[in-house]
Amino acid sequence: MSSKIDRRDYLRGVGAATTVGLMGNLQQDGGPDMLTVIGYPQSGIQLFRDLYATGQNVDVLVPDGLQDSSLPQQVGNDMQNVTGTAPAAAGPNIQAFVRLFQNRYNQSPGVFTSHSYDSVAILILANAAAGENTGSAIRQQMRRVANPPGQEYGPGNFVEAVRAAANGEDINYQGASSSTNFDQRGGPASAAYDVWKFAPQTQDGIRTVNTRQFGGNAGGPRANNAPGGMGRTIRVGILLPQTGDLGSVGGPMIQASRIPIQQVNESDINLNVETQVEDTQTARQAAISGANALVNAGFPAISGPASSGNNIPVSTEVYIPNEVVGCSPSSTAITVSRLQDNDFVFRTAPSDLLQGKVMAQVAAERIGAQSASTLFVNNDYGQQLSNQFSQAFRQDHDGQVINQVAFNIGESSYTSVINQALG
Repeated sequence: MSSKIDRRDYLRGVGAATTVGLMGNLQQDGGPDMLTVIGYPQSGIQLFRDLYATGQNVDVLVPDGLQDSSLPQQVGNDMQNVTGTAPAAAGPNIQAFVRLFQNRYNQSPGVFTSHSYDSVAILILANAAAGENTGSAIRQQMRRVANPPGQEYGPGNFVEAVRAAANGEDINYQGASSSTNFDQRGGPASAAYDVWKFAPQTQDGIRTVNTRQFGGNAGGPRANNAPGGMGRTIRVGILLPQTGDLGSVGGPMIQASRIPIQQVNESDINLNVETQVEDTQTARQAAISGANALVNAGFPAISGPASSGNNIPVSTEVYIPNEVVGCSPSSTAITVSRLQDNDFVFRTAPSDLLQGKVMAQVAAERIGAQSASTLFVNNDYGQQLSNQFSQAFRQDHDGQVINQVAFNIGESSYTSVINQALG
């Protein structure tokens, strides 16, 4: 899907001479070597326009929230001073998913699309194994269909996996985003991260520079058997952004979410999947309203929300009290792992505990920065990732963090917070 280079290139970095050339103006004024920006595309357009308008030459590091291939065109700059990190689509069945997505939509999948496919696929499998549309039964089957042991299946033979789950067989779904084995807290036990650059001249608009793998231990409560059953309707809701700050990213995620549903409904298996899509608008109250609409419509399991700023209130106010299973494909905040969720909250995207460490390593080893400031969206995702990056940059790489500055979504100008971060 994207070009790769050897990991040795990642460790080699860009070299001190290049880094000093890029940062000369700021270093003379005592500012940071680089700026870490944590946010979303819609606000990112204005923020980066304001950043370039300052005339400062500074390297910028961003996470997955700003991986939008259309951003350079909308900002009006090729953004070659920006380096990014993002949870990678690096599962054992990524190629099968890419073929499915391209065949359906005649385009390449984007960020978190593989995680979206896997989220809905696992919810369907758990429902098929449970044999009923209740959250309490589905949650018991989540690890039974996703974790070893069991016969391995993936996106390429997903219908066969659903048939096996409904027949009560032991299955181990191996995903596109990762091996999709859940840990004790309902997150992926293993993960991979891409280091990427904007590439406006290419078809995808994003060039992957390097991919790093991390392993962990699967575990947690699971059912001993699967009642299963045929001749029924499986119900899975989709709660993702069609509008708002993540609207441009949410569209392809919804497309990917529909594929496993279509695979079942277009097959000859004696099962049907019913769905309903609600728009979070990348806004807290709209996300809660959408979640309540799905619960009131009788959906016992829901894929989403996308952002942690939406996922945490939806989980605490809707999923947990109503005993509905939620599985987010892209909520990465550390707080999600700490929820007292009675095992109703899952995610196919890894925690920012890892991403903060990856970003710190990229800052130190690839960019060559010795000092940094962070400019972060003022919610759990932004605050926690800023803190995690800063901690890892200081402790693991002897870096200096000069400022951590919050910004709000939807401001008409970000010049003041940019100056504060660079000051």
